[in-house]
Amino acid sequence: MRYVIDPPAIPSLPVIGREERFPIRRVFCIGRNYAEHAREMGATVDTSTPMFFCKPADAVVTDGADVPYPSATSDLHHEVEMVVALQSGGQNLDAAQALKAIFGYGVGLDLTRRDLQAIAKAKSHPWDVAKAFDHSAPVSALRVASDAAPHAQTRISLTVNGQLRQQGQLGEMVHGVADIIVALSTLFELKPGDLIFTGTPAGVAALQRGDRFRAELQDIAVLEGRIA
Repeated sequence: MRYVIDPPAIPSLPVIGREERFPIRRVFCIGRNYAEHAREMGATVDTSTPMFFCKPADAVVTDGADVPYPSATSDLHHEVEMVVALQSGGQNLDAAQALKAIFGYGVGLDLTRRDLQAIAKAKSHPWDVAKAFDHSAPVSALRVASDAAPHAQTRISLTVNGQLRQQGQLGEMVHGVADIIVALSTLFELKPGDLIFTGTPAGVAALQRGDRFRAELQDIAVLEGRIA
């Protein structure tokens, strides 16, 4: 097929132990999925209806590349999250189908222009400029689910310049992985290549140029990088 302009490259992530990479189609995120984080943001937790938003696939930063400090903000915040990668999809999935759809797991940062988010909230505007900006989703290499799967006691953490900023256990999530996938499948037709950010524990804070971060999903994935 010929195009009038060169088509964009397909974003992708490395896979631990494999030469092939994982192509990224869409990036879904869930908000307020740890109660302590919701409280630190002055929000309540809706245990019945998950809150979703999206980032563009080309917002993903891979292979430990530097993350440019974004424009139009002076308050860039980190939110460390487990990332789930899908190998299949569908609509109106049940829990068993949701779990079978998982290719693997990683760890990432949902970067947020917090000052722009506060303005959007105050005006009841969408959050897109606060969440879906360029380079807003650094993600680690993926671990294939059959090699290592997380559980309720799996620890997720983030250090910045060697200092612990965030930590929690996956069992603290309000909505578990299967429930998130099931809920998303009622709103979108999920497909292979989709990524899902699953929420952040408490402790979000600002990042500055030159900061070095290390995100870890215990025994599964590590992401290291620098804010440039």
